[in-house]
Amino acid sequence: MNFKSEVEAANSLHADYKKLLEEIGKKIYGQDEIIKKVLISIFSNGHCLLVGVPGLAKTLLVNTIAQVLDLKYQRIQFTPDLMPSDIIGTEILNNERKFNFIKGPLFANIILADEINRTPPKTQSALLEAMQEKMVTVNGKNYEIEKPFFVLATQNPIEQEGTYPLPEAQLDRFMFSIYLDYPKLEDEISIVENTTCGKEIALDKIISGEKISYYQKLIQKVPINRNVLEYAVNLAAKSRPNTEFSHSMANEYINWGAGPRASQYLVIGAKAHALLSGKYSPDIEDVKEVAVSILRHRIMKNYKAEAEGISVEDIIKELIK
Repeated sequence: MNFKSEVEAANSLHADYKKLLEEIGKKIYGQDEIIKKVLISIFSNGHCLLVGVPGLAKTLLVNTIAQVLDLKYQRIQFTPDLMPSDIIGTEILNNERKFNFIKGPLFANIILADEINRTPPKTQSALLEAMQEKMVTVNGKNYEIEKPFFVLATQNPIEQEGTYPLPEAQLDRFMFSIYLDYPKLEDEISIVENTTCGKEIALDKIISGEKISYYQKLIQKVPINRNVLEYAVNLAAKSRPNTEFSHSMANEYINWGAGPRASQYLVIGAKAHALLSGKYSPDIEDVKEVAVSILRHRIMKNYKAEAEGISVEDIIKELIK
């Protein structure tokens, strides 16, 4: 990238982000905050879990984002009979009686893991390795996945029968857990109006994989004040019950809290949020903006919280105060 300075590069990221929002907005209505968080996770080199009931355009959202990014995209529909070889690939005996590795759909830049909780743990673990290590292992051989690499997974919170809930270790690999709610009435009117008239919407490619990789490194270099860094780390520490820094709400309502990966994501997420908002350094408000989506799936509430109807989001809001 031919930028004269990092400030110029930061301005370019902000401009590209506005173009992305405008382009995605041609197909997705009233989900600006959701789109922003997905883009933050992409620029932060993280993965994203989208949770919502059927029909809220989770899949369409990911499809649309993939269309405006000049990246290789694959969708994997997770089912109970899906095997690891179905997603990572398999070795096949060729005419010369040698094994050739045929790459599976996991070898792409953006992966839509649709209904990730519907596939058995063995296949979930194969995806876990790819998410963490950016490579897969087949018969003792390692195969690197091209960067940038993002997994955007969807999950339906209603139907739990016949599903395989993601273990905490795998949930922790996702930077964000984003909850989608029903659209506002005016947004739903726009959705219905624009999707029932037969209008074809063509989307332009806004940004390349090379530029995304450059922006990821740029975000890592963003300076952060010591007080903001300490606030982010303390916020994660407050969620851990019966420790030196635990919050009273954590001691009363949490079984276990967020680990160090949450602290890392709070800092990198705040840096990305600051640059996308047109700032050059994050403040405490940037940490607060990303806190709920980062901590939500890393905090396990106890029976008392369940009995009193206290949600994880309620606890996080108290920790932020």
